[in-house]
Amino acid sequence: MRVLFIFLSLIILSHSSPIPEAEASVDLGISIGDEGLRGFYLAVGDYYRVPQREVIILRERGIPYEEIPVVFFIAGRARVAPEVVIDLRLRGMSLMDITLHFGLGPEIYYMPVRVGPPYGKAYGYYMNKPKKEWRKVVFKDADIVNLVNLKFISEHYKYSPKEVIKMREKGKNFVVINDEIKKGKKEHKVKEKDLDKERGRGEEKGPDKEKGKGKD
Repeated sequence: MRVLFIFLSLIILSHSSPIPEAEASVDLGISIGDEGLRGFYLAVGDYYRVPQREVIILRERGIPYEEIPVVFFIAGRARVAPEVVIDLRLRGMSLMDITLHFGLGPEIYYMPVRVGPPYGKAYGYYMNKPKKEWRKVVFKDADIVNLVNLKFISEHYKYSPKEVIKMREKGKNFVVINDEIKKGKKEHKVKEKDLDKERGRGEEKGPDKEKGKGKD
């Protein structure tokens, strides 16, 4: 009976999880856990100012998690609902075709930073051609995913794009990158608070030391 109870409990938990089981998988050789995905969804929601549940709905409709920021990015630029972009994507249109479908051009993906692989080829188009020819550029899906996530993560956390690129060059996916930067920011804040406390204690002790010197 106890074994049966545990088995049923596991089934209930698996069905009640807000994140599909397929997402807690391995990507580029790096494990992605539920916590990391929730953090990624929350960051996307905060950056694009949409409820976290709306972000998860995109994933449930079959949009890969690293394309979710792209959906919101294109929808925002095109001034359409994300569902409109999703429908086109699920029909098999490339991200570049969807961009052009709304009268947008590849210049919307530009960020002023010099980079190497996997961004070098994409940015090579910008660097090697006059600005008036940027609209002729044809990006692959991977290029657009890299460029939009770079913009999203670096701007959301006010983090150096070059540092994000270095992490990407090591083969880390954007869920892992988001998680590491978020934790790093928290640790930095904790250290700052500790330093402030230490400074405060030093200021409190200061006058006492001065009084002590006066008595001698």
